[in-house]
Amino acid sequence: MAGNKHSNIAIFIPHNGCPHQCAFCNQRTISGAVSQPTAEDVRRAVNTALASPRFQGDNAEIAFFGGSFTAINREYMIELLEAAHDFIADGKVAGIRASTRPDAIDDEILKILKQYGVTSIELGAQSMRDEVLLLNQRGHTAQDVIDASRLIKEYGFSLGLQMMTGLYGDDNVGARYTARQIAALRPDTVRIYPTVVLEGTELAEKMRTGEYLPQGYEDAAKLCAQLLRFFEQKRINVIKLGLHASDGVEGEMVGGAYHPAFRELCEGILYYNLIKRTLSEAYPNGGDYVVYVPTADISKATGQKKSNIAKLAEEGWNIRIKGDDAIDGKERRKCKIEPLHQPDSKAPAGSNRH
Repeated sequence: MAGNKHSNIAIFIPHNGCPHQCAFCNQRTISGAVSQPTAEDVRRAVNTALASPRFQGDNAEIAFFGGSFTAINREYMIELLEAAHDFIADGKVAGIRASTRPDAIDDEILKILKQYGVTSIELGAQSMRDEVLLLNQRGHTAQDVIDASRLIKEYGFSLGLQMMTGLYGDDNVGARYTARQIAALRPDTVRIYPTVVLEGTELAEKMRTGEYLPQGYEDAAKLCAQLLRFFEQKRINVIKLGLHASDGVEGEMVGGAYHPAFRELCEGILYYNLIKRTLSEAYPNGGDYVVYVPTADISKATGQKKSNIAKLAEEGWNIRIKGDDAIDGKERRKCKIEPLHQPDSKAPAGSNRH
């Protein structure tokens, strides 16, 4: 698909179809949706989105998020799919993306989804440790994730898997294990959600009693930066990192790993590691340097509140970060470093590149 294939026209179906109330879940807060959409709501949302230049037929997908799409009432599910499929038939959107539970996938469901133009299916795996799934009342097993993933791929759908970090009963070792197990299933995309404790959930009660100590966003960012790098090395695209910033989440959260620019925090950590490693190898004795990065990555390389610059200064490297459009950083972070020249000088053509 040409263009940005993750331009989603999101249709939220809050907590519909899910047979369980997970310990961390408050979908109405996360999505901001309080009522179930109708077929007419789908049409209205898609038409509104398509009026924006961001959404064009070759890069837009209608995405049913927020509930367990394949577990909702069958007639209702087909009604929504029919409304969405009209836009595919007219060439206005490229496909449909649906989010669902691993234990709500079978041959019958997949045949229906294929019939109505669904192209991508995302499974909320959350963890690949059965004890963690049980403690958080997920109602499915890691084997359900494996079985559903294989079946989805056999039917030719694009597979997305979602995982969480910082869940009740889990730790960083468990999160890395989950990442390895997910990577072994060869999904096309991954979403990583650090646990945010929301009012009205079981985790909120466990936190108040001291039974559960949520991970803060700084520790979560360090972990998720590792996971992001891991999936990049496996050539698996992480299309989401952290909950979407919204008034609902910010107003209802009582703890956990939330930051409105969480992915940029993780990217900043990885840029710090890259720049420090490059400096250590080429200029171990410290000094003054210019670090060139793709122009779009300047804020990531600088770090939140210039934290990367400050930390490197403490270690003996005084750096200035500048953009260089000649650096191709589309796939992952890159930089080139030179001793400090005049402020208006350009980096030499033969500079070190990493």
